[in-house]
Parts: sequence; C-alpha cells; structure tokens
Amino acid sequence: MHEEFTVSQSALRTTPAETAGVADRQAPRLHRRAADVAERSWRPVALLVICFAAWWLIAATELVEPYLVPSPGRTLDVILDKPDYLWQHTWVTTYETLLGFVIAVAVGIFSAVVMVYSSTVEKTLYPILLFAQVVPKIAIAPLFVVWLGFGIAPKILIAVLIAFFPVVISMVTGLKAVDPEMLQLSATMGASPWQTFRKIRFPASLPHLFSGLKVAVTLAVTGAVVGEFVGANEGLGYVILQANGNLDTPMLFAGLLVMSLIGVVLFVLVEIAEKVFLPWHASRRDVAATTAY
Repeated sequence: MHEEFTVSQSALRTTPAETAGVADRQAPRLHRRAADVAERSWRPVALLVICFAAWWLIAATELVEPYLVPSPGRTLDVILDKPDYLWQHTWVTTYETLLGFVIAVAVGIFSAVVMVYSSTVEKTLYPILLFAQVVPKIAIAPLFVVWLGFGIAPKILIAVLIAFFPVVISMVTGLKAVDPEMLQLSATMGASPWQTFRKIRFPASLPHLFSGLKVAVTLAVTGAVVGEFVGANEGLGYVILQANGNLDTPMLFAGLLVMSLIGVVLFVLVEIAEKVFLPWHASRRDVAATTAY
C-alpha cells in the first residue's frame, strides 16, 4: 500500500520541463487569439481612421466653414477641457439608457412568452405593438413630459418604448423557431410545459434574442437622448441642444461622439454576454464558414 501511495504521489508531481511544455502550448493559443482579434478589428479601425482623416481634411482645407464643422483637434480639446461637465451628463444618459433597456428586456421577454403560449393574446397584442412602433416617438415625447414632468421618468419611458419592439419580436421568433420534433419528444417523455420551456424553448430562442438585444441597446441610447431633447436640464441631449442654440459646434460634435461611444460600448457588452452564454452557437465559433469566402 505504501508503494501505491508513492506511485500516486510521483504521478502527481510535475517537472519543470513539463510545466514549460504546458506554457509553450498555451503561448500559441494566446498568439492565435491576438491574431484573431487583430484580424477582426483592423477593418473597422481602418475605416474609422479614414473617416477621421476625411473629417480633418475637410476642416483643414476649410471646404466647410469652421463654425459649421470643427476640426477633430478642436473637438478633442473641448472633451479634454471639460471632462467633468461631459462626464456628469454622460452618466445621466447612460443611467437612463441602461434602466430603459433593462425594463424593455424584462417586459419584452414576458410579453413574447405570453404571446407564444396564447394565440388569443398574440392576435390581440401584435397589431397594437405594430401600431405603437410606427408612431414616431419624438412626436409623442412632449406628451410624456406633460404627463410625467421634467424628471427622469419620461426619458426612461421613451427608451423603453423604442427598445421594446426589437426584443419582443426577436423573442417571439426564437420561441417559435424550435424544432416541432423536439417539442413532441419532450411531451412524449412526460415533460411539463415549464420543463419544456426551460430546457428546450428558452435556450433555442437565445440566438434570436441576442440579435434583438444588440439592436435594442443602441436604440435605447437614442430613446434617452430624444427624451432629453424634449425637456431636460441634464444629459447629452441637453448638452447637444445647448451647444446647437449657442452655435458651439465643437461641443455639439463632442456630445455626438460621446453618445456614439455609449452605444458602441453597450453593443460590445451585449456581444460579450452573447459569447459567454452561447459558446455553442455557430455565430460564436472561432472559425466561421463565411470567412472562407
């Protein structure tokens, strides 16, 4: 027995050479990941560089008056000169966007589940959703300000209304896209409706849901800013309106850049969440078939 214990201990020991071998195997993986990131990133980065170069060229040659299109350097100077001012308003818009997005996701998923499991509710609610989506939100935003005041509530409500439709439509599509044979097999094996939803319907709907979430999170930013356009004393929408009224185009461009950055960051966070929760899906594989064409 002592000999067996000695053998097991020796089997667990790793020599420095073996440790180095593991590190050598991990290094190529890190290099491959870095190469993949670089491969995916260089095209959008190159496009951004070209856009900023064109912007700088237009400003430098004065093809457009400087008070209409400021240079990138002047815009960057405004951002660096007033970081506290921009950060305060950026945080307000980000908070409104996130809260509106979370509410839209919760209500959208719940509504989609009810519509899928009840044809009566779907036939009743679906036309109303389409009608509500067609109505321009900026046209009814003043009504929300009149009803709810100049606080944060109307901004969140507009963000919810704009982000809600992509969530509910994508979730309904995902729940209905389940293979009927899987549902029949689940029923044959005696699974309850809740077990079928938790094990089959909901996981199968996640790819469609995340596609809707990526659209909804960017629209939520637009909704929050639209609400600030109508009536607010803080937020990036307020900053843009004030800059427009004062013909302060550098500040106006700075507000637009920061607003765009919020949308990009939130979009990337949703993509990261998709990669974490859907590592098995074809869209998350490292080598996609479309890359060969």
